[in-house]
Formats: sequence, structure tokens, C-alpha cells
Amino acid sequence: MKTFRHWISACTLSALCTVLPAQTKMPAPWQSSLVKISKSGELVYIPDEEGNVIPDFSRVGYHHGNQSIPQHSVTRIISPVEGDNWAHIQQAVDEISQLPADQNGHRGVLLLKRGLYPVSQSVVIKAGGVVLKGEGSNVDETRLIATAKRKYALIKISGAGIREEIPGTRVSITDKFVPVGTHSFQVSCGEGFKPGDKIVVYRPGTQKWVHDIKMDQIEERKGTRQWTPQEYNLAFEREVTRVEGNRLFIDNPVVMQMDWKYGGGDVYKYKFDGRINEVGVSDLCLESEFDDYEDTQHGWIGVQIEKAENCWVDNVTARYFGYAAVSCERFAKNVTVRNCRNLEPKAVITGGLRYSFNNIGQQNLFMNCQSTEGRHDYITGSQVCGPNVFYNCTATQTYADIGPHHRWAVGTLYDNIVTDGDINVQDRGKMGSGHGWAGVTQVLWNCHVGRAAVQSPWASGKNYSIGTKGERYPGVFTDRPDGVWEGHNETNVFPRSLYVTQLMARQKADLSLLIK
Repeated sequence: MKTFRHWISACTLSALCTVLPAQTKMPAPWQSSLVKISKSGELVYIPDEEGNVIPDFSRVGYHHGNQSIPQHSVTRIISPVEGDNWAHIQQAVDEISQLPADQNGHRGVLLLKRGLYPVSQSVVIKAGGVVLKGEGSNVDETRLIATAKRKYALIKISGAGIREEIPGTRVSITDKFVPVGTHSFQVSCGEGFKPGDKIVVYRPGTQKWVHDIKMDQIEERKGTRQWTPQEYNLAFEREVTRVEGNRLFIDNPVVMQMDWKYGGGDVYKYKFDGRINEVGVSDLCLESEFDDYEDTQHGWIGVQIEKAENCWVDNVTARYFGYAAVSCERFAKNVTVRNCRNLEPKAVITGGLRYSFNNIGQQNLFMNCQSTEGRHDYITGSQVCGPNVFYNCTATQTYADIGPHHRWAVGTLYDNIVTDGDINVQDRGKMGSGHGWAGVTQVLWNCHVGRAAVQSPWASGKNYSIGTKGERYPGVFTDRPDGVWEGHNETNVFPRSLYVTQLMARQKADLSLLIK
């Protein structure tokens, strides 16, 4: 197995350093004033007037990017049978689910041999440590077809239960202002906390905050609903790394500023006993049967993930699904989706459909993915608590836009996204059911777009466009505050990838070679 450091040296440097013929002369490297590599090879963050910095997005995906996706030996092998293969596959999955887990939580690998597998129901993985893999993602390799005339996920990964606050553990954050990017803060009492504790950093919604960002003043149309404070009680999952008196240090940074005038914040321990882990899906071609190009009653999602953490979807091709190739739901955390494709979706081109790679979970990574004919190809939903990352992904023949789509997604990096359509970070106002401000701490880094709009809300933070190439336009509502724009249409942005560079910096790699 390749180590993570080997992966860095073998794969990521090529994303950061372009090898050019000797006769080609590139413009001098351009660096942002907000995040830059120093001459000594360090990654430097420059705070704004309130102390906010662009946060470190590197602790996302499988085990926060600290471990490679594992390669386990095969436990059981099956081949296609005549007719519906659902029971055939599900029985094998259930048998592996009953095996004892090893010290790393792994139970076994089910290999689906090359061939065609019609499937009429969701193949459900509800135990941790189960890996489902095929012999390749092309149509002539391991091919599963959703055959039922209804909306369903072909493969569904889901634990049970719910995240629960541990009674008696809640303390208040006593800092009057906690800026974006910080990894620590003062609390009213740090005695009950220790390294390794799973905590929620809780940021309450308040009426004053809703009013100051003008989300109680959304222009009315049929179906519009104004924001209410209780909808925006945000719960960011974190882990304690260090305790110094009443100061707690956390693994992932704060991605939305917390201000006393808007209710400050709390911290409490949580448990999630039913959440599963170490589940993988790889090397499969997933398809849905359909009646026509606007069919809305057929296979809806290729792989759906909920109540699971430290899982992966790798080298999966999804064709013809109405909604998404991969959808990470609210309680999907630390999932890596890589080298996946969503091709030729079949559904009406309208709201709520064709969301190629969808994320409403936390600390998830989508990388090296491809989409065609989608509406919202790399997208977050409502009240999404980051950080989350979309890195090195493409979208062609697009029908709508990429970006935070719904209400107030927090802390998303769009890094090296290439699209022939739009990337938008904006106040969506009365669009949808009154979506309003789609997000904050949204960062576009070295993206290539047809056009882009990046606005910042009236309060609680900023959005950023760094090194975006393509048309800049003001957005749907042109009187909103502009986002932070730097390096528009610059051709030699350094570093090439913010995510990869942050990952290298955290792994103590020498970054000076990137600017020599």
C-alpha cells in the first residue's frame, strides 16, 4: 500500500507544478494577498480587518486525508444470476456484515465479477467495514442496472440512530468574537474536555442575525418563506486536540465567525452510536433504466451515504440517474468521493433534479470527478456545516450552476473546477422557496468558468474568488455586496491548488520548490 506521503510525492506535485517545454515562457507566478507561499516555503495566511483568514480545508475526506483509501483482500466473490440480482447481492452483503470487524473496523470485501446485474431495489449496506467492489467501471465490466419504475438509490450506505448531545457537557464560548480560520477559543470551563473528545461547536441562529442579513425581508412570491432563527442553529462536528486551561483546540477550523451580538456559541460533547464507518464502493458501472429523457420515476441516485463516516466511493460511473451519481446526506462525514462520473442524467430539466454530486454533510471531499448534462453538478444544500471540498472536477453541457444552492452553506472550497457553465455564490433571494443567501466562507480557487458571480452577505463573513478564469458578472441581484475578488483571469496562479498545498503544508512538505 502506498503511504500518504508517497501519494503526495507521486500525484499531487503534478497538479501544482506544470512541466513545460523549454521554449514556452509562462508569465511570472501570481499569488493571492490572502494565502501565499513564503520564500522560506511556508504557507502564510493574512487576516482581514476582523481577524478572519481563509481556513485550512485540508482535513476533509477519508480519515481527514491522513490515511490512504485501503486495499483489502477479497472475502467473497459472486457472479450475475438470471433475472433480478437484488436478493443475490443483498444476501452476500448481509453475510459479510455479520463477520467480526478487525482492529481497523474492516469486515470484508464482496467482489462482483464482470457482468450484468439487474437490480430492482436498493442494495443496502448498514454495517461498518463492508466493501463492495467490481472489476471496473466501464459498461463491459461490472454493471448494475436499476430496473424499478420508482425513485430509489441503487446502493445505499446508512447507519442508524442520531447524533445526541451528552447531557451536562455544554459550555459557552466566552470569546466575544471568534474569527474564521481559528483552531481554538476560550470556553467557560475546560475541565471536562480532553484530547480525542468528539464535540459540536454550536452556533445559534438569532433574530438579529436573520434581520442583519435581510433574510426576513425576502421579496415575496408564491411559496416564499422568510428565514426563522431556529432553522439556523448550526452544529459543526469537531474533535478536541488539546486543552490549555479553558482554551480548547480543535482539529478543523472555525468556518463561520461567531459574534456575541449574534448569540456567540457553545460547545458540547456528542455521541452517535449508530453511525457506521469503513464502508467502500468502487470499480462499478451503475445505470438506470428509463422510459424517456424526462422520466422522473426510475433510478434516482447511484450511491447514497447517510449516518456514515470515514467511507469512500472510488472509480464509479453512474449513467442515466435522475438525481445524482453520489449524494452525501446530512450525517455523512469524512467521505472521499474520487474518480467518479455522472453521465447523461435522465429527468426533467427543472428544480430539484440533476444534482450530479450532492453534499449536505461535513468534512467531505469530492475529487477528480466528471459530470455531463447536469443542472447543479457540484453542489451543497441547506445549512451545510463545513469544511467541504470539491477539487479537480469538470462539468460540461451544463443546464444551471455550480456552488452553494440553497440556504446558508458554510465553508466550501471549489478548487480547480472547470465548467462551461456558471459558478455562483450569491443571494438567491426569492428563488426556489426563498433560498436567500446561499452561503458564506465559500472559496473559488483557480477555477475555469463560463461565468461566475461571487457576492458576500451583509454580515457574518465573506466569500472569495481567487484566480477565477472566465466572465465575471454581478449575479441575479446586482445590489448585493461584492465578494472578495483577486487575480481574475490571471494565467499563472500559485499555488495551483489550495487544497493540495494545504494538505502538503500539514504533512510538513517543503513548499519552497513550488515557487522556485
